[in-house]
Amino acid sequence: MQHAHLSDADRSISSTIDSLIAIDGTAVHPHVQMLITAIGTPGARPLASLADAAHYLCLLHGRFPGVVDHAATRSTDNAARHWLVQACEAFADERAYLTRLTVALGPVPSTSGQNQCDSAVLQQRHALDMLSQSDRRGCAMGAALTLMLDWGGVRHLLDHAAMRIGMEPAKCGLPTAADTMAVLRGIATDDAVVRAIQFGARQLLGQHKGLWELMRARADIRAAE
Repeated sequence: MQHAHLSDADRSISSTIDSLIAIDGTAVHPHVQMLITAIGTPGARPLASLADAAHYLCLLHGRFPGVVDHAATRSTDNAARHWLVQACEAFADERAYLTRLTVALGPVPSTSGQNQCDSAVLQQRHALDMLSQSDRRGCAMGAALTLMLDWGGVRHLLDHAAMRIGMEPAKCGLPTAADTMAVLRGIATDDAVVRAIQFGARQLLGQHKGLWELMRARADIRAAE
């Protein structure tokens, strides 16, 4: 009976993470959808919001080591080894792309409460650092795997922003969603690990959602000024 139960956990973990991303992922956040819709709109306001998003994404994920790098030092799962090598190398390229795009989009738009915003995102980065260095088996990998899956929504926005300013979008070498889901199923070896994976996933998505809520609030403040 135990093996059958673990098989159920193995099958369900990918659908659980899929559902979490469908509800709380970057791609479905109203502010991100608004940014993508407004990218073709002329004027300075859409560009300012794009510069804002790129800057704070860079603050959250633009530094080495990041979520995936930390997870790579914590994981002992053979099922994840090849994926982690590919993910670490490819995310280094993503950081470089994000940095280039942030510079090209220009300075952070003047917005009331700037210092509090910087502090809030630095706290988010610290929370992600702690999450991805957790000794609880499955937690760091849950965050890393979910970051790769949610990054598709981030990348969609970044590529649209790049095209808006005439910059060629960089080639993306991140593991495919199918490969990432296969690793998820491969490391979900018991109920405790499954719970830890889900915890890491929820925390990662919560930090991303918090970032986009902050970006929306900042855009509202600028619109009212």
